[in-house]
Amino acid sequence: MLETKLNHLVTEDDIRTTLKENANVMICCGRMGPMCIPVYRIMERLEPQYPHVTFRDIEFDIPAADFIKTLPECSSFRGLPFTVYFKEGKVVAATTSVQSQEEVLEIIDNKFGKA
Repeated sequence: MLETKLNHLVTEDDIRTTLKENANVMICCGRMGPMCIPVYRIMERLEPQYPHVTFRDIEFDIPAADFIKTLPECSSFRGLPFTVYFKEGKVVAATTSVQSQEEVLEIIDNKFGKA
């Protein structure tokens, strides 16, 4: 289990429901490792500031993570985490590896609007 304060996605149904019920979704798919933890912490800090964005995480090594790992936008990714941004259920951005808060904010603000 990921040790974050984020809500965790565990099944593919969790993912589909989250995407259906929320217009703007950021999902970080990873492990509790040095490249992933900074992204989780950024998401935890931004969550209260961006109520119009749903922040979720999912463990990289569970079957449901295949939903993220097999997205065409993630096909060339080699590093963790895989971070995917969805608007109205469609992928609008995807990144791999560690990201700075500035990089995350640039995507969120451009794709979902500022807080």
